[in-house]
Amino acid sequence: MQPVIRLEGVCKRYGGRPALDGIGLTVGPGEFVALVGGSGSGKTTLLKTLNGLIRPDAGHVAVLGEDVARAARPHVLRRRIGYVFQEIGLFPHRTVAENIAVVPALLDWPTERIVARTAELLQLVGLPVEVKDRLPAALSGGQRQRVGVARALAGEPPLVLMDEPFGALDPIIREPLGADYRALHERLGVTTLMVTHDIAEAVLLADRVVVLKEGRILADGAPAELLSQAADPDVRALLEAPLRQARRLEARFGA
Repeated sequence: MQPVIRLEGVCKRYGGRPALDGIGLTVGPGEFVALVGGSGSGKTTLLKTLNGLIRPDAGHVAVLGEDVARAARPHVLRRRIGYVFQEIGLFPHRTVAENIAVVPALLDWPTERIVARTAELLQLVGLPVEVKDRLPAALSGGQRQRVGVARALAGEPPLVLMDEPFGALDPIIREPLGADYRALHERLGVTTLMVTHDIAEAVLLADRVVVLKEGRILADGAPAELLSQAADPDVRALLEAPLRQARRLEARFGA
C-alpha cells in the first residue's frame, strides 16, 4: 500500500544551522503520528515541507503519491490536505458556515453538498447547528478550535496536518477536544500528523511518536515500545515525563 507521506534524506538549513538533517520518514494510511521535541528540533519545519511552504535544500518529499517539489498544481495538492493550527486562523468577518465552506467552495462543490457537509461536521465536532450563522468572535476558544477542526475536514482530505492544535486551550477543554479528534480520526479513516510539545498528549492520542532533536529523528515507534526500549537518554527523559508527573500527583494526593 502506497504511503501517504514519504520523506527521504530531507535536509534544510537556516544559515549554518540544520533545521532538518537527513530526515527519513514514512507514514501509512490511517496512522496517527505525533512529532515531539524541544523548540528548534525541526517539528514545524518538517510539517511545512509537506505542503511546499518550505522547500528542502536536499532530499525527496512525497505526499499522497505526489512529489511535492514537482507538483504541477501545488494549490490542488494543498486542497487535499487538512490543516489545524494553534492560532486557528478563522476568517473573523465570515460566519462559521462560511469558514467551513472555504475548501469545498474552492473544489466547486454544489451549494446543497456544502450545506449538508457543514451540518454533518458541526455534529461531528460536537457543536450545535445554530452556531453556523455566528461570527468567530461570538464563540469560546474551544468552540473556535472545533470549528477549525471542522474546516480542516470539510473537503474530505485523506491527510490532516496539525501544528500545536490544542496548545492555546485551557487543559480542561484541551483534553476532551483531543480525545474527540482522535475519535474523528478513527471514524473518518484519515491520516494525521500532529506536532505537539505535550508528550502526554502525544502518548495518549498517537499510534506512533517521532522524537526530533536538532533536525534529526532520535526515535520512532509506538509509545509503549519507545518507553520500554529507548536507549537514548533524551528520548527516555521525554517519554517518562508524564509518568513522573503522575507519580508526583499520586504522592501529593495520597499524603
